[in-house]
Amino acid sequence: MSGPGAMVRLALEAALRVDDGAGGYRVTWRRLGWLWGAMDAGTGRERGAQVGPESVVRWRIAVRGAAVGDPRRPVAGQRFRLGARLFRIAAVAERDRAGRWLDCFATEENGA
Repeated sequence: MSGPGAMVRLALEAALRVDDGAGGYRVTWRRLGWLWGAMDAGTGRERGAQVGPESVVRWRIAVRGAAVGDPRRPVAGQRFRLGARLFRIAAVAERDRAGRWLDCFATEENGA
């Protein structure tokens, strides 16, 4: 199996819980590094949000494979950033038997 098509440079980010000083926390995002990925749009839909309609698009983002536990391997709960656009990773699967490529199933939400 050959690799995916045209690639874009994506920042891989992980959520960090930071104490807010009042007994709670806030979530901040830390960049873990950069990955090249090929992006294929999937289904899209509109949903109601507090301030109006919101567009929700599912994406399949193919990146080079890395072993489980390697910090270069995306995991569910992380996200990709492409400029101002954010893609929350819901699941990661190997694209081929050798694990040379990973498919990251992500959601992009816009509008709210």
